[in-house]
Amino acid sequence: MRFDSVPMPAAVEARPRDSRGYPVPAITPWEGDEPQFALTDYGRSAECARQRLCSVCNTLIPRGPVWRVVGAAESAAIREALAAGRPYRNMAATLEAPGHRACMLYASMVCPYLARPNARRGLTAQHPDDMTAHVVRGAVRGEMGAVVGYGDYEFAVTRSQVLFRFLDVVEYLPHDTADQHLPELQAELARSGGRLGGGGQPR
Repeated sequence: MRFDSVPMPAAVEARPRDSRGYPVPAITPWEGDEPQFALTDYGRSAECARQRLCSVCNTLIPRGPVWRVVGAAESAAIREALAAGRPYRNMAATLEAPGHRACMLYASMVCPYLARPNARRGLTAQHPDDMTAHVVRGAVRGEMGAVVGYGDYEFAVTRSQVLFRFLDVVEYLPHDTADQHLPELQAELARSGGRLGGGGQPR
């Protein structure tokens, strides 16, 4: 599915674009005129964490659940826990910030790395460590990712990283190819009139 045929939340539509027309998420750093999609901007990520801003559209996430897109390993762990009737809580921190439900559904469909199981990363992390060792050019996403809703999140802003931990799974939407989420995204945008809760202007 072409990215420009995916319905876009209004706040995402207002985001800056790259040369291909892709909207650039709030936490994506720029190098000159080119966004570095595989990397995360420390200052923008810290601002999103502290002010409860969506990491995609940079507008306020209302109190309540937050969403993120997870890869194959975490998706499988969540699926197994839910199937067994066990609560799931991953105590490991991640660099991946949360967002609105519509924004994460949208991101899962238009980000080439998130959307397809055979997709490969285009960039390597600038300073790989335990948190970013998986950000390697050519790394494959793997089977069955998911858009996951959580009851809330915790965060810590260190001198070099912004770390997130997510609490209490409230929704699990697995996908092989993310265009499976099109009906959910359409319904979410219809409920909100194409808008997302919260104020603030994208930047």
